[in-house]
Amino acid sequence: MSAIDRNHCRTFLHAQQERVGRKTLHNYASAIRSFLKYLQRKSLIDKNPWVDIQLPKQEKSLPLFLTQKQMIDLLNGPLRLLENETLDAFEAHRDALLLELLYGGGFRVSELVALQYGDIDKTQGVAKVLGKGKKERLCPIGGRALTQLKRFQQEFAVNQHVILTDDQGHPMNARAVQLLLKKYLRLADLPSTITPHKIRHSYATHLLEGGADLRVLQELLGHVSLSTTQIYTHVNLQQLKEVHSQCHPRA
Repeated sequence: MSAIDRNHCRTFLHAQQERVGRKTLHNYASAIRSFLKYLQRKSLIDKNPWVDIQLPKQEKSLPLFLTQKQMIDLLNGPLRLLENETLDAFEAHRDALLLELLYGGGFRVSELVALQYGDIDKTQGVAKVLGKGKKERLCPIGGRALTQLKRFQQEFAVNQHVILTDDQGHPMNARAVQLLLKKYLRLADLPSTITPHKIRHSYATHLLEGGADLRVLQELLGHVSLSTTQIYTHVNLQQLKEVHSQCHPRA
């Protein structure tokens, strides 16, 4: 171990750059750096040869999202199954509420399953959410979600506190939400790679398409840094090209 030096580290990185992507390369580097720190703490090496070795910058991947038409197809799924009598009323209205809240509020899945009726101001149509870092924010949920919520609570709810439950009143978890989403993605013939977080991406993208201000979107999403929100400005290339074509004097 004591023979490992900076040249070994650089040679390894150079070799891996030919084989793997930048994200994987960064994961490899993080693991090796941590291991070398451990060896140094245990006095198995005199110094960490990884110090100050620079990695190629990671490329920010653009978030995937559904179009507005695709979202409508997805949201209509539960009531379609109810009409076909392939789903009982509780599940159909619970699933419809789940999808409307997920898209209407742009929630993280952990925030969604934690929602309680007491968190919703039904007069204002706003949910109080405890997000990452225990940071509280207010999220409008939209008229469709609010209507669905009121009906579900009045006619079907079996738990007077937690909103999303099974028919015995047991709260749903993130895995249950993911499985339900996959079910309705199949029904709408949409990619199975869409996750609850990609519905959040769709929410953000559609707000921007509708003219939402980036700072407002940052607050709605609960992002600490505006740079995290700014990635959504890159997702709709066609719209950017259309705006440029219409507005630029030399387009």
